[in-house]
Amino acid sequence: MSLRFASQFARRAPTIASRFQAAPAVSRAFPTGFRALSSTTLPQKPTIEEAKACPRQFYEMSNDMIIRLSAEGIFEAIEERLVRDIMSVDECEWDVARSKFEEISAKNQEGMFLQTVPYYAGISVGLVGAFGSIPLCFELNTVHWFNEHYVTTEIPPPEDLETWLEVGSWAWNWMEPPLGQVSFFLLALQFARAQMENLGIKPYTAMMKSRRADKLVGAFPAYCPNLLRDFSKAQSLIG
Repeated sequence: MSLRFASQFARRAPTIASRFQAAPAVSRAFPTGFRALSSTTLPQKPTIEEAKACPRQFYEMSNDMIIRLSAEGIFEAIEERLVRDIMSVDECEWDVARSKFEEISAKNQEGMFLQTVPYYAGISVGLVGAFGSIPLCFELNTVHWFNEHYVTTEIPPPEDLETWLEVGSWAWNWMEPPLGQVSFFLLALQFARAQMENLGIKPYTAMMKSRRADKLVGAFPAYCPNLLRDFSKAQSLIG
């Protein structure tokens, strides 16, 4: 037994040694956590000094934290990263760089009204169609008016139009084809958009944001093009 144990220990000795060698480095990386695991005391709560040192605004954060947050798509961090690039290029204080940033932001919003007209049109058509379809299906006077001007189908006897469900059953004879066709039309457009994205073809919104970013880079060539593009694409289409 002693010979077998000795041979097994000899085979595992390098692995055990490497673990003990790595322990100090891990302990230095997580000092608080290892203290909590190695003792019976509860994890230490932050002190008043640590709480006072905690950043409250994005401009109080370190460069590493700003880079990480901007990589995750946090818009305020993307803003702050561009402000610091302005400070580096112009060699100015934060407040001066922030004023320059506001100029860049305003430039990025120029001409956006015409670019966003299709979105406002889509919102209007969607809201009118959504709420207008309810009385067109279930409100007797509206259904009568629509039938008289656009359908001219036979009107059921009054006893078959006493409830809103009976009115809907009558109106559905002509409401079903357009509603079904619109639904299929939107589904087909969604499928086409998905295939465009699979091929790497930019839809309208992505194409518009890419063009806007290129214009912003051309307007401010002194600053980092990648940071300008990131900010331009992350900023809302409306001010």
